[in-house]
Amino acid sequence: MKKHYLKTLLVGVTILVAFVGLRVYDPFFIETARLKGLDFYQRKQDKIKSENVVVVEIDEDSLEKYGQWPWKRDELAIGIAHAFEQGAAVVVLPIIFAESDRLGGDRAFVDTLYNYPVVTAQSASLKGKGKPVPRGVATINEGINEWVFNYPAAIGPTKEIGEASAGVGMLLTAPELDGVVRRLPLIIQVNKELYPTIPLEVLRLFSGEQSYQAKLSEAGLDAVRVPQFSPIKTDAYGRVWLNFKYKFDSFSYSLSEWPNLEGKIVVFALTAEGLSNTVATPIGISQGYEVSMQALQMMIDNNRLERPAEYNLYEILFAVVIGVLLIISAAYFSYIVNAVLVVLALIAPYFIGWDLFSSQNLLVDYTWPTLAIFVSWVGALFMRFVMEFKLKQQIKKQFETYLSPDQVSQLQKNPDALKLGGEERELSIMFTDVRGFTSISEHYGKNVQGLTQIMNRYMTAMTKNIIENKGTLDKYIGDAQMAFWNAPLDNKEHAIMAVATGLAMLKALKGFNEEISKEGVPAFGMGLGINTGTVVVGNMGSDQRFDYTCLGDHVNLASRLEGQSKPYGVKIVIGPKTQEYVKAIYPTAELDCIAVKGKKEGVNIYTVFESDTKFSANSHIVFLSLYRGRKWKEAIKLATNIIETENTPLGDYYLMMIDRIKFLKDNDPGEGWDGVYRATSK
Repeated sequence: MKKHYLKTLLVGVTILVAFVGLRVYDPFFIETARLKGLDFYQRKQDKIKSENVVVVEIDEDSLEKYGQWPWKRDELAIGIAHAFEQGAAVVVLPIIFAESDRLGGDRAFVDTLYNYPVVTAQSASLKGKGKPVPRGVATINEGINEWVFNYPAAIGPTKEIGEASAGVGMLLTAPELDGVVRRLPLIIQVNKELYPTIPLEVLRLFSGEQSYQAKLSEAGLDAVRVPQFSPIKTDAYGRVWLNFKYKFDSFSYSLSEWPNLEGKIVVFALTAEGLSNTVATPIGISQGYEVSMQALQMMIDNNRLERPAEYNLYEILFAVVIGVLLIISAAYFSYIVNAVLVVLALIAPYFIGWDLFSSQNLLVDYTWPTLAIFVSWVGALFMRFVMEFKLKQQIKKQFETYLSPDQVSQLQKNPDALKLGGEERELSIMFTDVRGFTSISEHYGKNVQGLTQIMNRYMTAMTKNIIENKGTLDKYIGDAQMAFWNAPLDNKEHAIMAVATGLAMLKALKGFNEEISKEGVPAFGMGLGINTGTVVVGNMGSDQRFDYTCLGDHVNLASRLEGQSKPYGVKIVIGPKTQEYVKAIYPTAELDCIAVKGKKEGVNIYTVFESDTKFSANSHIVFLSLYRGRKWKEAIKLATNIIETENTPLGDYYLMMIDRIKFLKDNDPGEGWDGVYRATSK
């Protein structure tokens, strides 16, 4: 599983690094997503009414009353005068008067401009005619021309109108790469000459100042300042983020009685269909003049939006830290914990950004961090899912033939319970073998299919008990079986379960024999050997093929014990540790101290009975004492008496021992005899 964790972490981190690279490179779709995310904050915020700007709309009613546009300019002169009569502080005409009035109204219009504080418009362009009206800018530090937007030409007002206007501002929109206007330059340049845009020029005139200041640093333009107002922070190119939160009072130019305009900045705006200039903004389609007025009002209120350059780094660091934590969660924590954490991580950037926007007018991108965090987490979690699925399939394929479905399910739910490779563990190992196979084989003769089918039926009947008792079926060895308990899943009662399985198999064998006897098939006999000890268990084999099995001396001893069941006249032979674990549950009887073939040291071996089996344990203990004390005559006499007078389940065992004692009586091993019987066969 450690390998799986590392792969999960590697995939997640790789995706996160790729997203950081994308953010640094900042391609179209990343930048667009960021800008759209910032738009959402603007659409969500509550709108407030501007206290400084009022719009006079030259709308359809106005055209109906005064005729088609353009009007004779003396009509505009009348409108300007009327606005100031109603108390206007400044009038703004976001209209370019690039040519003389063909209707002859310029004289009255120019005279009016001389008498009132009016801001007219000019526009940067690729090809323009007319001379734009410059406005001096005091700069702190040099190099402003290296940063502000540069245009090759401009369309300015006529000389007379330009000279008569108290202020002339660039009528400009600067759409982002997706065509939406979010930022507006306050200063631009045309052939190295600096020009203010309309909101900055109106702010200057509204405050009664003659000029404004620009502060630069090595990173570009830092701020623009109009005396009486706080410095206006800009980006390196002199742009400000527009806060589209204002609504403007408006009325039709055609009204006979205009409302009170005391102290207001009055904008004459072309809003009639076909005359109006619309632009895409974060809150939808807006009139062109609104872009400048939104910028103006937010500068007056000192309610400007800001996105400091260092926020790019902060957003990357935030995504990396949270992303790494979620990737670690994807590798190590439960799916439920992951679901909770990822929801918190995904909503956090948005709500942090909203809090900074609503309380401090700061613009924080939540789209890229959210995307980077989510995709990295999904990638890591998907890799974990794939690895776990493959592991579950591997576990199912590897264990479904020799573990119960319940055990396979437990392993799939908790693969950590399975230590692939080899590990030392105490197991209870069982070997079984068929007795009487020769007669069974002779019964079928040349009917190989019949013999195969009966053996399959036998194996199925016996294997069922192993699986049902939570054993691991290791392998079939001809007509023999090997199984063990306590691996791959822990089972504290492994010895008890192994013995219970052996007794259940013997009981099942009786039913099986009754069934096949009706078919005329000879009865099956079976011997079992069970031993408990520490062995190595795990995947053993070659690169081409391997099996989950166990190796060690205790495995070999279990096999040898099965081989001794026949000569000792019992069905089950168990080792000493197995007997120690099960003696409180099942009756056991010591059979001998034997050195199995290939071993020099003796080991005590036992047999085990069903819990309701009765036999004279005291008599048996006395018999073994007489046998090991070389009291041959007394031992034979006691064994004979037990056979004749007691309904002992060890009758065949005592007959075998009587024959052995008679041999030892004639070939006495002497005083130094250790009581160990050394087997000469497996």
